[in-house]
Amino acid sequence: MKRKFIITIILCLNILASGFAQKPNIVYILADDLGIGDVSSYNPNGKIKTDNIDKLAQCGVRFTDAHTTSAVCTPTRYGILTGRYNWRTTLKKGVLHGYDTPLIDPQRETVASFLQKQGYKTGIVGKWHLGWTWGNIEAGEKKVDFAKQIRNSPNSNGFDYSFCIPASLDMPPYAYVENGFCTAIPKDTCEGRKGIELFRAGISAPDFKPEDVIGKFTEKALSFINQNANKEKPFFLYFPLAAPHTPVLPIGDFVGKSKVSPYGDFVLMVDDVVKQIVATLKKNGIYDNTIIVFTSDNGFANSANLQAQLAKGHNPSADYRGLKTDIFEGGHRVPFIVSWGKAIKKGKVSDKLICSTDFFRTVAELNKAQLADNIAEDSFSFLGEITNKKSGFEQRTSAIHHSSNGYFAIRKGQWKLIMCSHSGGNGKPKEDSEEAKKLPPIQLYDLQTDMAENKNVYAEHPEIVKELTTLLTRYVKDGRSTKGTIQTNDGPAYWSQLTWLDK
Repeated sequence: MKRKFIITIILCLNILASGFAQKPNIVYILADDLGIGDVSSYNPNGKIKTDNIDKLAQCGVRFTDAHTTSAVCTPTRYGILTGRYNWRTTLKKGVLHGYDTPLIDPQRETVASFLQKQGYKTGIVGKWHLGWTWGNIEAGEKKVDFAKQIRNSPNSNGFDYSFCIPASLDMPPYAYVENGFCTAIPKDTCEGRKGIELFRAGISAPDFKPEDVIGKFTEKALSFINQNANKEKPFFLYFPLAAPHTPVLPIGDFVGKSKVSPYGDFVLMVDDVVKQIVATLKKNGIYDNTIIVFTSDNGFANSANLQAQLAKGHNPSADYRGLKTDIFEGGHRVPFIVSWGKAIKKGKVSDKLICSTDFFRTVAELNKAQLADNIAEDSFSFLGEITNKKSGFEQRTSAIHHSSNGYFAIRKGQWKLIMCSHSGGNGKPKEDSEEAKKLPPIQLYDLQTDMAENKNVYAEHPEIVKELTTLLTRYVKDGRSTKGTIQTNDGPAYWSQLTWLDK
């Protein structure tokens, strides 16, 4: 009897020990087109109060120099999941649409497939926007068999569970796809209706209502957490929202809540999603051992009515120049907050330069794993910045930015070199404008003294221009920006938007 009692005690201690040693759960929340100035902890002069996102920052790490790989949606999502710059793919500019084929090579390791190998249960709920193969041979709405299982879905890229829409909320086909199958067959043509204009007409499923998407995604995300909490396996939930991207659709009690604009109300719906995620983690007793990342895929989109925000004294880009699509800071500098229950003892503000590709190598360091040379070629770990422990991994010292039209910038220290005379996107000056034709062919800004990128000082610092041009050239041609063997970029070896490499 005594022996059995001792064995029982030992078993209990082992169970407790294993529980304390369990790897943390991870929830990655990606807002869609949320400007850095839309989060109140980043913009004290802003008029939208994001209380719940701010609470994450108060007990986590708020990065002030965080950037996406691109100033538009698809490329950034590629970088998050692969740890590789998006312009190394065949997509040299722009984004994919709802019927486009996959951007991620089926042989490429993703954060999700990596974490599966580390013992994680993986799930994605939200906007995919990386292409998949519908039940047809040729892409095109009339040739799709929506009853067939899609191929090259998120489940093919490392996710055990997926519930997604194919692209942005204004891109057809309008349908939910769960683990490769449409939850209802699209059959009705949707032209948009008064108050809810879908900017691209297309086929829609009977269970798809655009104003309900944020609620449906939240319901599925919370369900995934509830089902996988306190299990033997930790979980990774990638939660890319479709808001506050247009169409702007606040509903219920959120209508008018911001006292700024419908867009401001929609931002508060995103803020409420964060509240629900945190509450569900706490309800399940796993908040203290869950890493939460909150960020955005690029800056504020002008299509969400910039003038309406400015008229109320709210600037979605805060003090930065530019918007979504642009190579300027407002296009790709984003809010980036990491919390980790009690592992982060108190709130911290970090000015460390990080990029959306860096999530991959951060979770690799978290799992004490080394990556092969053909994995996460542009990813650097920021784990040491959130744990305050010295990292054994290579640290980021520079970053490459990319605009919607395929133009480059490189950042190192206080300096930012832009390889064009214009915005690189939809902002002013536009590429084909008379103003752009009269400006110098490149731009150099000292962000330490000129955060708003107003004074081009390229002529005063030819040595900086040469240094950064050489560095950017090497990073592009080497197929990587981390240490390791040279890799190959996808697509043609000569890229028209990089003609400066040959000068």
